[in-house]
Amino acid sequence: MSTLDTQDLGVSIADHVATVEIQRPPHNFFDIDLIMQIADTYAALDDNPDCRAILLCAQGKNFCAGANFGASDSAGVKDASQGDLSNELYRQAVRIFRARKPVVAAVQGAAIGGGLGLAVSADFRVTCPEGRFSANFTRLGFHPGFGLTVTLPELLGRQRAALLMLTSRRIDGETAAAWGLADLCVPADELRQAARGLAAELAGCAPLAVMSTRATLRHGLADRIAMQTDHELAEQNTLRRTADWAEGIKATAERREPNFVGR
Repeated sequence: MSTLDTQDLGVSIADHVATVEIQRPPHNFFDIDLIMQIADTYAALDDNPDCRAILLCAQGKNFCAGANFGASDSAGVKDASQGDLSNELYRQAVRIFRARKPVVAAVQGAAIGGGLGLAVSADFRVTCPEGRFSANFTRLGFHPGFGLTVTLPELLGRQRAALLMLTSRRIDGETAAAWGLADLCVPADELRQAARGLAAELAGCAPLAVMSTRATLRHGLADRIAMQTDHELAEQNTLRRTADWAEGIKATAERREPNFVGR
């Protein structure tokens, strides 16, 4: 389906499975443009009867290592540090949650921050032992976003979600599978094949029944994400004005431990 290819996505359909591949290797850092491209692609696939399930995957070392804090003029930093841009980012994220076709994410390497938010927007996640999952916002002096304050407690339970979000702890693929954050953990060289196999299993079922059942299971989820991202953004806008936020971003860019001062 070359007509659906975008600047940063490759899209193809075979045997009723649409493969949507993020093409910003090696780390696949996100910004508004990327999230909008994914939302637009999902919307187009919702209207395409040849697609019954979606495989979301990425080129390179990492699934999505979050926003790019390595350069002051990067799109990732702008999206993470300006409230109006974050508002648009979350509006596009809600569109992803409103998509009707089931999604399997193949998560290699890092799914960090907003990258984790993107991974958990999918119905299922397949990873490998080398996978790394982190809601690292408090290490940046920041509040979680991308609806993670809804999705992580629903996946993990309140206690484990709190452990991940309050400590910014990073867990590997085996732990993610044991906790329920991932559905399968397979060797890295089998990751894409295993994720596609799960998507094919979904595509082999009656498509209207799959979408109907999925809609029931996810009833109200996108609305809760929309409401919660409004709250997340308000908290983020407050924290953007703190010295700890500036220190967290600087420390991340300089690859050192932050020195937070509580103001």
